[in-house]
Amino acid sequence: MKTDRSSTGDGGVVLVHDYLLVLRGAERVFEAMLGCFPDAPVATLLYDRGGTQGRFADREVRTSFLQRLAADQKRFRGFLPLLPMAAERLAIRDARTVISSSSAFALGVRPAPDAVHVCYCHSPFRYVWHERARIEREMPSSARGAMRHVLDALRRWDSAAAARVNGFIANSELTRQRIGDFYGRDSVVVHPPVQLDRFTADPDPGDYFLTVGQVTSHKRTETALAAAEQAGVTLKIVGEGPHLDALRARYPRAQFVGRVDDRELSRIYAGARALVVPAIEEFGITMVEALAAGRPVLAAAAGGALEIVSHGETGVLVDPGDAAAMAEAMRTVDWESFDPDRLRASARRFSPEQFRQRFASALAALVSEAVLEPAFEDAGVLAGARRRAPALTATATTGV
Repeated sequence: MKTDRSSTGDGGVVLVHDYLLVLRGAERVFEAMLGCFPDAPVATLLYDRGGTQGRFADREVRTSFLQRLAADQKRFRGFLPLLPMAAERLAIRDARTVISSSSAFALGVRPAPDAVHVCYCHSPFRYVWHERARIEREMPSSARGAMRHVLDALRRWDSAAAARVNGFIANSELTRQRIGDFYGRDSVVVHPPVQLDRFTADPDPGDYFLTVGQVTSHKRTETALAAAEQAGVTLKIVGEGPHLDALRARYPRAQFVGRVDDRELSRIYAGARALVVPAIEEFGITMVEALAAGRPVLAAAAGGALEIVSHGETGVLVDPGDAAAMAEAMRTVDWESFDPDRLRASARRFSPEQFRQRFASALAALVSEAVLEPAFEDAGVLAGARRRAPALTATATTGV
């Protein structure tokens, strides 16, 4: 493994992601971030080249000591107590600038003392903060006591890790609020990008509704299934997860598609009457993808949906958790009245070009002054951060 700082390229930048095991929304955002720094290496706790469709195969990928044990989407959660240690031991000490992409552990890396660490936060660690009560409810009663100790320790670790980060970029206003609530830190919002050219509209969509995402309780897939059952409509579910088998048995009318490739997913989006998003999403890349395919969105009126969907113009918003209201909308809304061209135009706000410009600006500001000045007592270190900021801006603006 390389250790000389010149090996990092791009002015000594290393980019870190929690784990690269599958290719979903956060991994696609990380891929866009990497495009801003074409010579920078990647550090991640766990890496599966096949599971990420070879998207990171041309990079130097540095993994943790858990790589030989848990590099599998179905197994890594069993190593939860070891993941903080694995993050802290990732090989990034050669970096002058660390850019992490985190919804759990990547923000806990330990750069060199004179390095700058900016975190693009998809969400504070939900298991120990805003989703903790749900996690404890879902545990067998005999295991709850032990799990509380684990979650308490993880929350303390997460708080300490966040305090070491020099600056935060949030993916949405909801995430910005949570960073403030949980970490006591301010952040700037830069919405994630979506590769809009992956999607085309279908002038003759089908008669099914659609959900896309991991089949877990925090995605509230069962709310969408219950609504479709009440409305008497067909719901397709694209994705896998620990609750898939139970929901398939409970809702035999639904169509569980599993995981599909990008081409098939684009076709399924274009054929849907509407995308259904029952969960409160931090952002919600699938909503932008649906709009890019010319299809409206039926979503819970909270979180990222409020930044993406305009009620009555690009979709319909209902009260969070209200399956009856969702069912009523499925039955009564004229979903074909939404103009595909208008929907696609709305999605362009989240293009990769827009992301690169906003990300570069936010990154340069954080590296140079806004958050870093009080974090360093050594004026020489701060001066070095300021000198690096223009180079970061130039690379991030023109690197793709």
